[in-house]
Amino acid sequence: MADKGQLDGRVCLVTGASRGLGRAMSIAFAQAGADVVVTARSADALKEVAAEVESLGRKSLAVPCDIHDEKSVTEMVNEAISRLGKIDVLVNNAGGGDMKPLVDMSEREWSRTIDLNLTSLFRMCKAVGPHMIERRSGKVINMSSMYGLVGEKKVTAYCAAKGAIIQFTRALALEWAEHNITVNALAPGYIYTERTSRVFDNPDLSAAFTVKVPLGRIGRPEELGPLVVYLASEASDFMTGSVIVIDGGQTAG
Repeated sequence: MADKGQLDGRVCLVTGASRGLGRAMSIAFAQAGADVVVTARSADALKEVAAEVESLGRKSLAVPCDIHDEKSVTEMVNEAISRLGKIDVLVNNAGGGDMKPLVDMSEREWSRTIDLNLTSLFRMCKAVGPHMIERRSGKVINMSSMYGLVGEKKVTAYCAAKGAIIQFTRALALEWAEHNITVNALAPGYIYTERTSRVFDNPDLSAAFTVKVPLGRIGRPEELGPLVVYLASEASDFMTGSVIVIDGGQTAG
């Protein structure tokens, strides 16, 4: 069983890999034996993550990319395949959104949130898909959120996008099953990252969020590592179209 959870010889591509969950997942892949392509907009931060991967004895390729732009995505994927030979695992991690009441949100802000969280998955899967289909092998892991399962005030666009990711995952899992490609999703709850630290480092704000979590604490990025390694490994070969929730029990009630 331990061997089935290893990623020796695999190449994993992670979007939004310069910090937070993307960085943590990239390191987890390297620890499990994979070579890792890291991509985001920040070239300097990507180089730091790539260096961490290489310090674990694995190959890494840092390729800056604008996931809002189809040409940039296609060029990044082609470079990854050209230099590392293949892509076995795609992690669509890049995303985000700001809190704002719907009536105060511009159409441009709405469209950007949907594009960043949802349409970027379309671009990435469209670019990587032909390669995986030709090889008849591949794993796609999409980052949804507990807000794809439950609603929350002032994050309507984000909830809409993350909910759509779950349906995107289920539909694509059916479409690509005949090609031996699995497509699954993760739905994290509150996780402490550089981006969320401004909230969770404030005792009053943090308490308001923590009280909602049955386990009584905020999650850590490294706690997603074992799950993405599992989904990227042959241990999960019979699993597709599924959503794994990791939220300290918040959506259970």
